[in-house]
Amino acid sequence: MEIPGIGPVNETVCHDFIPLEVGGGGLFRVGENGVKAIYTPLDKVSELIVYEDKTLVFINSKMGYPAIYPLAPARFEGPAEAVLMDLDGTSVHSEHFWIWVIEQTTARLLDNAGFQLEAADEPHVSGHSVSEHLSYCINKYCPDKTVEEARNHYFDIVHHEMAEITAGRGRPNAFEPAPNLDEFLYKLKENKVKIGLVTSGLYEKAWPEILSAFRTLKMGDPLNFYDAIISAGHAIRKGQAGTLGELAPKPHPWLYAETARVGLGIDFSRRHRVIGMEDSGAGVVSIRLAGFTAIGVNGGNIDRSGSNPFLHCKIDSLLEALPIILGK
Repeated sequence: MEIPGIGPVNETVCHDFIPLEVGGGGLFRVGENGVKAIYTPLDKVSELIVYEDKTLVFINSKMGYPAIYPLAPARFEGPAEAVLMDLDGTSVHSEHFWIWVIEQTTARLLDNAGFQLEAADEPHVSGHSVSEHLSYCINKYCPDKTVEEARNHYFDIVHHEMAEITAGRGRPNAFEPAPNLDEFLYKLKENKVKIGLVTSGLYEKAWPEILSAFRTLKMGDPLNFYDAIISAGHAIRKGQAGTLGELAPKPHPWLYAETARVGLGIDFSRRHRVIGMEDSGAGVVSIRLAGFTAIGVNGGNIDRSGSNPFLHCKIDSLLEALPIILGK
């Protein structure tokens, strides 16, 4: 059997995808209205509704707003016109820090300073939006609390930690550039490949990360280096405007789509000249739903999330991707 947009149901698909009889919150059922099969990756964040000639992807939402997208076939023709890079885990190693912030937020909600997340929680507290992470923890650990309460605690912790880090204090090594990040980025520039930075993180948490990494590498101002930087926008709090980033983060396609189409000016018809790079399952799905080829970076939750079937390939280091990107 073939899954349009993925390929044959092979050993990798069978390992990473779980077959379902009903999907899309009850909207789809195998054997009805042309539905041939329904699959969900191991993390159950998305569901693939398979027809003879197309695959629809249903994205679940802990915030109550699911969505359905077509899965376009991925086709890459090098050399690339543009590379779209995730921030956390791909460009900067900081996931441990942000997971710690989620853990501390949940500890406050529970009034238990000794609270610790479980290993099984990791795929659900990385790669998505802040509100999705917090919703997961509330549902599992403190269902009597609200996302709004959690967000207040979260941003209180973030503001304190960012101030401490900026002042040279705070948690050591919170934001570390990925190995060879500078060499990789300079090589792309040398070959006139456009570079977009894409993150589900809100601006106030994402900007200090890349700024810190560029300072460490002595690469100057990230705004003068990247061709486009797209984040989930600003948090919505009293007296402050925000964006839709909290309801449309990865694995939705919009952050990657906006980076390529609006930020870099690349038309959808030229998506075969674009490559996205991610270390999270949610990010990989986001790249693919935006219509681009995805390269997975080992070290994140791709294996645990069951997202391997969406990938063109996986790499251990950024430099390994250069021959693919440059077509050499």
